[in-house]
Amino acid sequence: MKAVILFDGVCNLCNSAVQFIIKRDPDAYFAFAPLQEEKGQQLIRPFKRDLSINSVLLIENGRLYEKSNAALQICLHLRGIWKLAYAFKVIPSFIRDPIYDYVAKNRYKWFGKKEHCMLPTKDTKKRFL
Repeated sequence: MKAVILFDGVCNLCNSAVQFIIKRDPDAYFAFAPLQEEKGQQLIRPFKRDLSINSVLLIENGRLYEKSNAALQICLHLRGIWKLAYAFKVIPSFIRDPIYDYVAKNRYKWFGKKEHCMLPTKDTKKRFL
């Protein structure tokens, strides 16, 4: 594990994204922690930022990525064609992030949410902090 993805643990879209990443990350480069859990909060505390659960966050090599920058950085490490998504990095974040924010704002309405954070399966449990 070299990087940690922090996500909204009750969001169906976010949970599906975590499962998507796990399937394309067979070398376990990423670990995961829900933002609602104490471990997730502990991990973002050193960055002294008021970060909401409206963004996936990536902590990699001591650096915090959020919103579309986090998503693109994650894609860079996935197996298969998903690495090519990193090419969208040429689009400035002031253009990418409003699109990200629109989806984040509507994710519960479009995809629903759970009452509690997801429980990892027996096979994926070691990937969650």
